[in-house]
Amino acid sequence: MDISSRASAYLRAYDEQLRARPMPGRTAERIGPLLRVVSNGHGQGFLTYRDLGGLEGVELDAFIARQRDFFTRVGREVEWKYHGYDLPADLPERLAAAGFEAGERETLLVGEAGELAGAHVPPAGVRLREVAGRDDLERIRELEETVWDADHGWLPGMLERELAGPGDPCTVVIAEAGGQVVCAAWARFHEGTDFVSLWGGSTLKEWRGRGIYRAMVSYRAELAVARGFRLVQVDASDASRPILARLGLEAITTTTPYVWVPPTL
Repeated sequence: MDISSRASAYLRAYDEQLRARPMPGRTAERIGPLLRVVSNGHGQGFLTYRDLGGLEGVELDAFIARQRDFFTRVGREVEWKYHGYDLPADLPERLAAAGFEAGERETLLVGEAGELAGAHVPPAGVRLREVAGRDDLERIRELEETVWDADHGWLPGMLERELAGPGDPCTVVIAEAGGQVVCAAWARFHEGTDFVSLWGGSTLKEWRGRGIYRAMVSYRAELAVARGFRLVQVDASDASRPILARLGLEAITTTTPYVWVPPTL
């Protein structure tokens, strides 16, 4: 990927500050070059690293298999997050051969919170506010199920745990029009780093193209600036990537989740 000098600086900061960073509130142990994270409760596990320390060939295959077998024994789904610049080049094929299934590839973008804060406001008749409780989270579930036509019964509980901690602080924001939730998004503030990560942003079909998603990005960037964070980071879908690029965020790489689901689940 041909990236600008600013994007190169963002990539270095991302590598140094976020990759292989322990997830607050999660049980983790270092296994060779990676952190093996087992979510508290019944959530998904994660395998994160800055690099694999030169592992390749049959040694890498055995290492991947040991992680797969560990999560099979504990009965947890696990995600290995592959970045487009990870080595060795055949890592995706080796993950697939071990039974990890590739999810949708996303583009990782980073931008300056100060440049985004307050740059966009919602259209007339739409107001943004932070969630007040479980009722709001259930309304977000209804929104997500309408947008994606898929069960999101897990979402209120997940967001409730994120809001309550422990872990990086989280803020959930909704956009309302006439008492209806038309968009929802959240931000995680990664303490000890320059980064806030932005999540969600699903918008009802009839409300798209009116600037609501842009306003939600700006609102969360304001929160980042107020809390002393400099950078916002998004793992963006193909639908969101062009909008974020127009807002000034720089694409620094791609990410693909490789997921292992134990056969007992």
